[in-house]
Amino acid sequence: MNNDARHPESSPDLRMLSAFVDNELSENDTAAVREHLERDEQAAAQVAAWRAQKQALRALCGATTRDDTQFVVLRSRSSWWQRAGIAACWLVAGAGLALGAAPLVPRLVGGDTMSFARRADIAYAVYTPERRHPVEVAAVEEEHLIAWLSKRLNRQLSVPSLQEYGYSLVGGRLLPGEAGPAAQFMYENQTGARLTLYVTGVPKDETAFRLFRDGNRRTFYWVNDGMGYALSGPIAEGKLRTIAIDVCSALGGRPEAWQ
Repeated sequence: MNNDARHPESSPDLRMLSAFVDNELSENDTAAVREHLERDEQAAAQVAAWRAQKQALRALCGATTRDDTQFVVLRSRSSWWQRAGIAACWLVAGAGLALGAAPLVPRLVGGDTMSFARRADIAYAVYTPERRHPVEVAAVEEEHLIAWLSKRLNRQLSVPSLQEYGYSLVGGRLLPGEAGPAAQFMYENQTGARLTLYVTGVPKDETAFRLFRDGNRRTFYWVNDGMGYALSGPIAEGKLRTIAIDVCSALGGRPEAWQ
Protein backbone atom coordinates (compact mmCIF):
# COMPACT_ATOMS: atom_id res chain seq x y z
CA MET A 1 0.00 0.00 0.00
CA ASN A 2 1.19 3.53 -0.64
CA ASN A 3 2.79 4.79 2.59
CA ASP A 4 1.31 8.24 1.94
CA ALA A 5 -2.24 6.88 1.91
CA ARG A 6 -4.07 7.74 5.12
CA HIS A 7 -7.24 6.42 6.63
CA PRO A 8 -10.10 8.76 5.69
CA GLU A 9 -11.20 10.27 8.99
CA SER A 10 -13.93 12.44 7.46
CA SER A 11 -13.72 12.25 3.70
CA PRO A 12 -10.91 10.98 1.45
CA ASP A 13 -8.68 13.55 -0.22
CA LEU A 14 -7.45 13.35 -3.80
CA ARG A 15 -4.45 11.25 -2.79
CA MET A 16 -6.67 8.73 -1.05
CA LEU A 17 -9.02 8.56 -4.02
CA SER A 18 -6.06 8.06 -6.35
CA ALA A 19 -4.72 5.25 -4.15
CA PHE A 20 -8.21 3.70 -4.25
CA VAL A 21 -8.19 3.76 -8.07
CA ASP A 22 -4.77 2.04 -8.08
CA ASN A 23 -5.88 -0.65 -5.57
CA GLU A 24 -3.24 0.48 -3.05
CA LEU A 25 -5.48 0.68 0.02
CA SER A 26 -6.12 -1.89 2.72
CA GLU A 27 -9.45 -3.71 2.75
CA ASN A 28 -10.74 -1.43 5.53
CA ASP A 29 -9.69 1.74 3.73
CA THR A 30 -11.13 0.46 0.47
CA ALA A 31 -14.46 -0.25 2.16
CA ALA A 32 -14.45 3.21 3.77
CA VAL A 33 -13.76 4.97 0.47
CA ARG A 34 -16.38 2.87 -1.36
CA GLU A 35 -18.94 3.85 1.30
CA HIS A 36 -18.00 7.51 0.90
CA LEU A 37 -18.39 7.32 -2.89
CA GLU A 38 -21.97 6.15 -2.45
CA ARG A 39 -22.71 9.48 -0.72
CA ASP A 40 -20.48 11.84 -2.68
CA GLU A 41 -21.44 12.04 -6.35
CA GLN A 42 -18.62 14.44 -7.21
CA ALA A 43 -15.97 12.12 -5.74
CA ALA A 44 -17.56 9.13 -7.46
CA ALA A 45 -17.47 10.93 -10.80
CA GLN A 46 -13.79 11.81 -10.24
CA VAL A 47 -12.93 8.18 -9.48
CA ALA A 48 -14.85 6.98 -12.53
CA ALA A 49 -13.05 9.51 -14.73
CA TRP A 50 -9.62 8.49 -13.41
CA ARG A 51 -10.39 4.83 -13.99
CA ALA A 52 -11.56 5.51 -17.51
CA GLN A 53 -8.44 7.57 -18.21
CA LYS A 54 -6.20 4.85 -16.80
CA GLN A 55 -7.82 2.22 -19.00
CA ALA A 56 -7.70 4.60 -21.95
CA LEU A 57 -3.95 5.07 -21.51
CA ARG A 58 -3.46 1.31 -21.35
CA ALA A 59 -5.46 0.84 -24.52
CA LEU A 60 -3.67 3.68 -26.30
CA CYS A 61 -0.10 3.03 -25.20
CA GLY A 62 -0.14 -0.61 -24.21
CA ALA A 63 0.87 0.22 -20.62
CA THR A 64 1.83 -2.77 -18.47
CA THR A 65 1.50 -3.41 -14.77
CA ARG A 66 5.11 -2.32 -14.37
CA ASP A 67 4.28 0.98 -16.05
CA ASP A 68 1.38 1.49 -13.67
CA THR A 69 3.72 1.02 -10.70
CA GLN A 70 6.02 3.68 -12.07
CA PHE A 71 3.12 6.13 -12.23
CA VAL A 72 2.25 5.32 -8.60
CA VAL A 73 5.82 5.98 -7.38
CA LEU A 74 5.95 9.26 -9.27
CA ARG A 75 2.67 10.39 -7.78
CA SER A 76 3.61 9.50 -4.19
CA ARG A 77 6.86 11.51 -4.33
CA SER A 78 5.59 14.58 -6.14
CA SER A 79 4.13 17.81 -4.88
CA TRP A 80 0.51 18.76 -5.31
CA TRP A 81 1.15 20.86 -8.44
CA GLN A 82 3.18 18.02 -9.95
CA ARG A 83 0.33 15.62 -9.28
CA ALA A 84 -2.02 18.10 -10.88
CA GLY A 85 0.24 18.12 -13.92
CA ILE A 86 0.15 14.33 -14.04
CA ALA A 87 -3.64 14.46 -13.83
CA ALA A 88 -3.61 16.86 -16.77
CA CYS A 89 -1.49 14.33 -18.66
CA TRP A 90 -4.16 11.71 -17.98
CA LEU A 91 -6.72 14.05 -19.52
CA VAL A 92 -4.50 14.51 -22.55
CA ALA A 93 -4.12 10.74 -22.78
CA GLY A 94 -7.88 10.40 -22.70
CA ALA A 95 -8.17 12.95 -25.48
CA GLY A 96 -5.44 11.09 -27.33
CA LEU A 97 -7.49 7.93 -27.16
CA ALA A 98 -10.40 9.76 -28.72
CA LEU A 99 -8.14 10.87 -31.57
CA GLY A 100 -6.10 7.70 -31.80
CA ALA A 101 -9.26 5.64 -31.74
CA ALA A 102 -10.53 7.25 -34.94
CA PRO A 103 -10.03 3.92 -36.73
CA LEU A 104 -12.20 2.36 -34.00
CA VAL A 105 -15.14 4.58 -34.85
CA PRO A 106 -17.44 2.16 -36.56
CA ARG A 107 -19.05 2.37 -39.93
CA LEU A 108 -22.64 3.39 -39.44
CA VAL A 109 -25.55 1.41 -40.76
CA GLY A 110 -28.89 3.20 -41.00
CA GLY A 111 -28.64 6.75 -39.71
CA ASP A 112 -26.42 9.06 -37.66
CA THR A 113 -24.56 7.56 -34.75
CA MET A 114 -25.62 9.12 -31.47
CA SER A 115 -22.64 10.14 -29.35
CA PHE A 116 -23.50 7.74 -26.53
CA ALA A 117 -23.20 4.82 -28.94
CA ARG A 118 -19.68 5.89 -29.88
CA ARG A 119 -18.79 6.06 -26.20
CA ALA A 120 -20.27 2.60 -25.67
CA ASP A 121 -18.17 1.17 -28.49
CA ILE A 122 -14.94 2.70 -27.14
CA ALA A 123 -15.79 1.54 -23.61
CA TYR A 124 -16.23 -1.98 -24.97
CA ALA A 125 -12.83 -1.82 -26.69
CA VAL A 126 -11.15 -0.50 -23.54
CA TYR A 127 -12.62 -2.73 -20.82
CA THR A 128 -13.40 -6.14 -22.32
CA PRO A 129 -9.72 -7.12 -22.84
CA GLU A 130 -9.12 -6.54 -19.12
CA ARG A 131 -8.75 -9.86 -17.28
CA ARG A 132 -7.88 -8.80 -13.74
CA HIS A 133 -10.25 -5.84 -13.29
CA PRO A 134 -12.87 -6.00 -16.05
CA VAL A 135 -15.56 -4.49 -13.80
CA GLU A 136 -15.79 -2.20 -10.81
CA VAL A 137 -18.37 -4.22 -8.89
CA ALA A 138 -18.65 -7.97 -9.47
CA ALA A 139 -21.86 -9.89 -10.14
CA VAL A 140 -21.72 -11.45 -6.67
CA GLU A 141 -22.77 -7.99 -5.44
CA GLU A 142 -25.48 -7.58 -8.08
CA GLU A 143 -28.01 -6.03 -5.69
CA HIS A 144 -25.47 -3.43 -4.57
CA LEU A 145 -24.34 -2.86 -8.16
CA ILE A 146 -27.85 -2.11 -9.39
CA ALA A 147 -28.70 0.12 -6.42
CA TRP A 148 -25.44 2.06 -6.75
CA LEU A 149 -25.67 2.66 -10.51
CA SER A 150 -29.39 3.45 -10.27
CA LYS A 151 -28.58 6.17 -7.76
CA ARG A 152 -25.79 7.57 -9.92
CA LEU A 153 -27.94 7.66 -13.08
CA ASN A 154 -31.01 8.82 -11.12
CA ARG A 155 -33.08 6.10 -12.75
CA GLN A 156 -34.05 2.65 -11.50
CA LEU A 157 -31.96 0.26 -13.57
CA SER A 158 -32.28 -3.46 -14.10
CA VAL A 159 -29.86 -6.00 -15.50
CA PRO A 160 -31.37 -8.31 -18.14
CA SER A 161 -30.40 -11.97 -17.94
CA LEU A 162 -28.58 -13.37 -20.96
CA GLN A 163 -28.32 -16.91 -19.60
CA GLU A 164 -30.54 -18.10 -22.44
CA TYR A 165 -27.74 -17.16 -24.82
CA GLY A 166 -24.96 -18.60 -22.66
CA TYR A 167 -23.77 -15.30 -21.16
CA SER A 168 -23.45 -14.69 -17.43
CA LEU A 169 -23.15 -11.31 -15.75
CA VAL A 170 -19.55 -10.43 -14.82
CA GLY A 171 -20.45 -7.15 -13.12
CA GLY A 172 -20.52 -3.48 -13.98
CA ARG A 173 -18.93 -0.09 -13.60
CA LEU A 174 -19.68 3.62 -13.54
CA LEU A 175 -18.39 5.65 -16.48
CA PRO A 176 -18.41 9.37 -17.32
CA GLY A 177 -20.94 10.04 -20.06
CA GLU A 178 -21.26 13.04 -22.32
CA ALA A 179 -23.77 14.90 -20.16
CA GLY A 180 -23.72 12.82 -16.98
CA PRO A 181 -22.89 9.39 -15.62
CA ALA A 182 -23.19 6.17 -17.60
CA ALA A 183 -23.23 2.51 -16.62
CA GLN A 184 -21.62 -0.46 -18.30
CA PHE A 185 -22.72 -4.02 -17.57
CA MET A 186 -20.46 -6.83 -18.79
CA TYR A 187 -21.39 -10.39 -19.69
CA GLU A 188 -19.20 -13.38 -20.53
CA ASN A 189 -19.79 -16.87 -21.93
CA GLN A 190 -17.89 -20.10 -21.24
CA THR A 191 -15.37 -19.42 -24.00
CA GLY A 192 -14.49 -16.00 -22.55
CA ALA A 193 -16.31 -13.95 -25.20
CA ARG A 194 -17.86 -10.80 -23.77
CA LEU A 195 -20.83 -8.54 -24.42
CA THR A 196 -21.47 -5.17 -22.80
CA LEU A 197 -24.64 -3.20 -22.21
CA TYR A 198 -24.06 0.55 -21.95
CA VAL A 199 -26.75 2.73 -20.37
CA THR A 200 -26.95 6.52 -20.04
CA GLY A 201 -29.43 9.36 -20.04
CA VAL A 202 -29.94 11.15 -23.37
CA PRO A 203 -31.82 14.37 -24.17
CA LYS A 204 -33.25 13.03 -27.43
CA ASP A 205 -35.97 10.37 -27.44
CA GLU A 206 -36.72 8.21 -30.45
CA THR A 207 -37.65 4.66 -31.30
CA ALA A 208 -35.07 3.99 -34.02
CA PHE A 209 -32.91 0.90 -33.73
CA ARG A 210 -29.50 1.21 -35.31
CA LEU A 211 -26.29 -0.70 -35.87
CA PHE A 212 -22.70 0.30 -36.42
CA ARG A 213 -19.69 -1.93 -36.77
CA ASP A 214 -15.94 -1.99 -37.08
CA GLY A 215 -14.29 -5.25 -38.08
CA ASN A 216 -15.86 -7.96 -35.96
CA ARG A 217 -17.13 -5.51 -33.32
CA ARG A 218 -20.80 -4.58 -33.60
CA THR A 219 -23.12 -2.40 -31.55
CA PHE A 220 -26.90 -2.24 -31.68
CA TYR A 221 -28.21 0.88 -29.96
CA TRP A 222 -31.54 2.51 -29.27
CA VAL A 223 -33.26 5.14 -27.11
CA ASN A 224 -36.28 4.58 -24.92
CA ASP A 225 -37.91 6.89 -22.37
CA GLY A 226 -34.95 9.26 -22.23
CA MET A 227 -32.36 6.52 -21.79
CA GLY A 228 -29.81 5.38 -24.37
CA TYR A 229 -28.86 1.69 -24.58
CA ALA A 230 -26.06 0.07 -26.55
CA LEU A 231 -25.31 -3.64 -26.75
CA SER A 232 -21.81 -4.36 -28.06
CA GLY A 233 -20.01 -7.56 -28.96
CA PRO A 234 -17.99 -9.46 -31.57
CA ILE A 235 -20.66 -12.06 -32.36
CA ALA A 236 -22.61 -12.48 -35.60
CA GLU A 237 -24.83 -9.55 -36.48
CA GLY A 238 -28.03 -11.61 -36.60
CA LYS A 239 -27.43 -13.15 -33.18
CA LEU A 240 -26.52 -9.83 -31.59
CA ARG A 241 -29.67 -8.30 -33.06
CA THR A 242 -31.78 -11.08 -31.54
CA ILE A 243 -30.20 -10.54 -28.14
CA ALA A 244 -30.62 -6.76 -28.44
CA ILE A 245 -34.32 -7.15 -29.22
CA ASP A 246 -34.78 -9.32 -26.12
CA VAL A 247 -32.80 -6.87 -23.99
CA CYS A 248 -34.89 -3.94 -25.24
CA SER A 249 -38.09 -5.78 -24.44
CA ALA A 250 -36.83 -6.72 -20.96
CA LEU A 251 -36.02 -3.07 -20.29
CA GLY A 252 -39.49 -1.85 -21.24
CA GLY A 253 -38.81 -0.90 -24.84
CA ARG A 254 -40.88 -1.62 -27.94
CA PRO A 255 -38.78 -3.81 -30.25
CA GLU A 256 -41.85 -4.66 -32.30
CA ALA A 257 -41.35 -1.25 -33.95
CA TRP A 258 -38.12 -2.59 -35.46
CA GLN A 259 -39.64 -5.66 -37.08
